[in-house]
Amino acid sequence: AAGGKLLVVPVDGSHWLSMREVLDGLRQKGHEIVVVAPEISLYIKPTKNFVMKMYPVPFTQEEMD
Repeated sequence: AAGGKLLVVPVDGSHWLSMREVLDGLRQKGHEIVVVAPEISLYIKPTKNFVMKMYPVPFTQEEMD
């Protein structure tokens, strides 16, 4: 964080919901944020506040739901 760049590999669920608020605050302070997440998830969704890099997983959205 001291360099202004963050790489985030979150876990889906309530931890992500709390972390997203922190990331929004860091983005407002000028940090560059890259989030690496599975292409299928419950809560981790792209936003304009960070760059999203997604990786494939062996299950579908229907199976996750």
